[in-house]
Amino acid sequence: MAIDLGAPPAPYLSFWRERHLCTLTTLRPDGTPHVVPVGVTYDPETGVARVLASRGSRKVRNVLAAAEGPGPGARVAVCQVDGRRWATLEGLATVTTEPGRVAEGERRYAERYGRQPRVNPDRAVIEIAVDRALGNVKPAPAQGQAAAQGQGPAPV
Repeated sequence: MAIDLGAPPAPYLSFWRERHLCTLTTLRPDGTPHVVPVGVTYDPETGVARVLASRGSRKVRNVLAAAEGPGPGARVAVCQVDGRRWATLEGLATVTTEPGRVAEGERRYAERYGRQPRVNPDRAVIEIAVDRALGNVKPAPAQGQAAAQGQGPAPV
């Protein structure tokens, strides 16, 4: 189901604040999908989703390669699922290593996942300008909320 980015439902936004392992899908230079588990933060006020990464990671290399190609840039998707609840954010991605933006990505990660990301001197942040949202999110059942406790991605 399409989500109105101008007025996303409260349960949808709440779902993006819960602690969940997500996936990031990028395209390799040969056009095949590269899907990896990641932590994602989403700022609906600015329409930006963020993924922490290492500068030399495949996901960063895929985004950079797409940005240099003939198309509009790197279209990516991040997704999370919890039982029947799921949410996807899509948009154009860029990579930044600017210290202030990296620090903001780390702060948001710590806020969502309840722990600081591991120290990484090669940190980059993939910033996604979200232009499409999909999902099926209703208020979490008690079991889903309990399952979310203690779950989440490994520190990046």
